[in-house]
Amino acid sequence: MAELPADKKFFENLSGAGKAIGVLTSGGDAQGMNAAVRAVVRMGIYVEAKVYFIYEGYQGMVDGGDNIVEVSWESVSSILQVGGTVIGSARCKEFRTREGRLKAAFNLIQRGITNLCVIGGANLFREEWSGLLEELAQSGKIEEEAVKKYVYLNIVGMVGSIDNDFCGTDMTIGTDSALHRIIEVVDAIMTTAQSHQRTFVLEVMGRHCGYLALVSALACGADWVFIPEYPPEEGWEDQMCVKLSENRARKKRLNIIIVAEGAIDSHNKPITSEKVKDLVVQQLGFDTRVTILGHVQRGGTPSAFDRILASRMGVEAVLALLEATPDTPACVVSLSGNQAVRLPLMECVQMTQEVQKAMDERKFCEAVRLRGRSFENNLNTYKLLSHRKPDTELPKTNFNVAVLNVGAPAAGMNAAVRSAVRVGITEGHNMFAVIDGFEGFANGQIKEISWGDVGGWTGQGGSLLGTKRTLPAKYLEKIADQMRTNNINALMVIGGFEAYESCLQLAEARARFEEFCIPICVLPATISNNVPGTDLSIGADTALNAIVETCDRIKQSASGTKRRVFIIETMGGYCGYLANMGGLAAGADAAYIFEEKFDIRELQANVEHLTEKMKTSIQRGLVLRNENSNENYTTDFIYQLYSEEGKGVFDCRKNVLGHMQQGGAPSPFDRNFGTKVSAKAVQWISKKLRETYRRGKVFANTEDSVCLLGMRRRNLIFQPVVELKDQADFVHRIPKEQWWLKLRPLMKILAKYKTSYDVSDSGQLEHVARHSPKEAETGAI
Repeated sequence: MAELPADKKFFENLSGAGKAIGVLTSGGDAQGMNAAVRAVVRMGIYVEAKVYFIYEGYQGMVDGGDNIVEVSWESVSSILQVGGTVIGSARCKEFRTREGRLKAAFNLIQRGITNLCVIGGANLFREEWSGLLEELAQSGKIEEEAVKKYVYLNIVGMVGSIDNDFCGTDMTIGTDSALHRIIEVVDAIMTTAQSHQRTFVLEVMGRHCGYLALVSALACGADWVFIPEYPPEEGWEDQMCVKLSENRARKKRLNIIIVAEGAIDSHNKPITSEKVKDLVVQQLGFDTRVTILGHVQRGGTPSAFDRILASRMGVEAVLALLEATPDTPACVVSLSGNQAVRLPLMECVQMTQEVQKAMDERKFCEAVRLRGRSFENNLNTYKLLSHRKPDTELPKTNFNVAVLNVGAPAAGMNAAVRSAVRVGITEGHNMFAVIDGFEGFANGQIKEISWGDVGGWTGQGGSLLGTKRTLPAKYLEKIADQMRTNNINALMVIGGFEAYESCLQLAEARARFEEFCIPICVLPATISNNVPGTDLSIGADTALNAIVETCDRIKQSASGTKRRVFIIETMGGYCGYLANMGGLAAGADAAYIFEEKFDIRELQANVEHLTEKMKTSIQRGLVLRNENSNENYTTDFIYQLYSEEGKGVFDCRKNVLGHMQQGGAPSPFDRNFGTKVSAKAVQWISKKLRETYRRGKVFANTEDSVCLLGMRRRNLIFQPVVELKDQADFVHRIPKEQWWLKLRPLMKILAKYKTSYDVSDSGQLEHVARHSPKEAETGAI
């Protein structure tokens, strides 16, 4: 291996030799816990530590015996896609007593375990550890040598909870999968509700936290939502019924109301789904049904997001244990934007308790603020989109704002258009829809679009406005004519690399066409996730889920035949995001991408690796290839090479996923992401319109009036498209630097390849952010 740079920190320099790590799950189960367990086991073994399963959580730790078992690499091979937790979780009253913790300490010491990876909390145990060992030595249960040898207990936590109710992390493991279950049910209900003109009241989990209810309401465009943190005002009963009847009068055939199980009114009285149903029936006489989702939300396979999150958290947790010193406090591995961070466990616990205290004292604004920027932004976006003010109360700007889609269709585009139209109307603008991208623009396919026109768009896949890859360069004169004819004062372009390039062309054409001297905003929406200036694009999450679901089915088909390797081709152009992240989420053995050059020697090494793997109990292989990863080493070539070299050891199959990755209903993440970034973009457009309106017309010709709204590390930021020019590789249509390449070694590590992994960004213990309202404007997802 080449010499490693001195100023960087690499995990190869961290050794787990002589260490023992115990992993347990505690509290309620959540999808993705098994992916976290798998990552801890494999990363632990990779760094030469011993890893132990502690079955049945703290109860197993107290009981000892067969509940604490050393595990092998192969033992976690089939758990990535399994929901729940394979090592069990149980509440344990005995562990809450010192006597119980004494038993637990004794059981751990018998196996030399002084490193715990807990999906749950155990700070008191850590604080008492040395005292517990002293007591065990005094009673003769352990030797004095053991007290000195195992003097410190290191604990790292990961939060597995479908409620997303733990402060310090944007997302807990299991939340995204629970949203998938909810949205699957809502989408199914919508079809039957439309057939019969019904109102559906859905009760979702969330006794103390309304995150699931709030985000699912945003993701399905619900008419009303009830959550514990935002009790409705006095007289909500009449307001809700007025809204439902107005929607029905506008020919809307269904109404969806979402109720969190812990919802309360302004007098602290519970608002139940039955109460809401009775109210609608009595006041409006609508045919109304109640659906209580219950434990369905905890079930099913984990989403791609949860698998990647849990795998990243599991690897980070082992790194944190390897780097822990006696002075390091117990920490929690959490997610901020798309960054994995370490936070002191007790700070997170304390802030979570402060939220509950604020709720108990009825300080709901404080509770929402403490929940974090992500929760606050969700609530603000919901308020913006859910209630249409009467026309008499709306400001009237007389600005005309046009929205269009450019490039290939991506799930979530329609949610972004709906959000843009409704926020634009709320801001007082006239909203226009352009059909079929810039080609349609040139042909005058422009129409005014109203609030009701975009009803039900959130869950629709593809592009309802129509989209084409055509760039505006050859139509500039016609487009300028149409902008003048329709008096377009601002433009929102939703799409992929073509959308970015289009807006760059419009910016560069301003010297020739004054019509383009208006505020222009690009929203990245493409399954390829190849737009410069953003870490994530609308649509990529849905495509990842399609890939992972297919890989699950393919792996399942191999379980009966044994000794089979699948070569799967993914889309993405020259961008390897889908292949790489799909490989990480599906537990692939290799992923070939354009960004990381490979040759025949690497292909041969991969075949040899799989040949060795077939000698173990895991007799199947999964290899992903990005469609443009190499012009000579095609999917057919790799398939034929593997088939030839694997003769007598394994057989080979290939599968080209194709356009199924672009289709289907958008995932909850893409609906939510599209909705929120679009609302933020329209608010930016409104601000720019006010700033650039002079003497009866809009004139904007500065670089910062043509921007791309992207997610960078932890924030949503507006960046001038001209400034992003140097960051783009226009030949291959990808950004020159891509954050996810840093995660590439994770897939190799979890597939047992020797590799280098730069962990320079890890290791710094941060503190829980208590943001001010001003900070919140930067916008967490």
